[in-house]
Amino acid sequence: MSDNRQQYQDQLYCHFVTFSCHRRRNLLQPDSPKRILLGKLNEQLSRQSAICVGFVVMPDHMHLLVWFPETGQLSRFMQTWKRLSSHAIRKWWEENRQNYSMNVDLSEGIWTPKYFSFEISEQQKLTEKLNYLHLNPVRAGLAERAVDWKWSSARWYEQHRSVGVPIKWIE
Repeated sequence: MSDNRQQYQDQLYCHFVTFSCHRRRNLLQPDSPKRILLGKLNEQLSRQSAICVGFVVMPDHMHLLVWFPETGQLSRFMQTWKRLSSHAIRKWWEENRQNYSMNVDLSEGIWTPKYFSFEISEQQKLTEKLNYLHLNPVRAGLAERAVDWKWSSARWYEQHRSVGVPIKWIE
């Protein structure tokens, strides 16, 4: 098994990444935390010359398809993105929690400490994961169609509309 993991570090893959709010709290329910998360994503994509293939932001978790031009970049990318977004989201909640009926305990942190990553090397699997993440809001009852959820890349793929994050398909 460790031999396969070593191969992942030496080859370029698209990464399907999932991470959640601590204790699956709905800290991303309001639009502002979603905007903050995507803004910090943009910064980190630019900083590491990464490509976003697709994403969806849900009220309590996030899915991302990301590709890097060099191996071994995912850990640094995720650590920095989660840290920067955590600080900004925490600040937003501290300033705005009275406006929401949520009693938010921010002392436990915004994100779970870890993330899940699945390395994708085949176009069929990439398409499968993109469809999976786009349909997440539909399965959760947040939208009737994937394109109706404005916090994903579905509108870019289906309608060629801006989604706030530069999207690019990789071959």
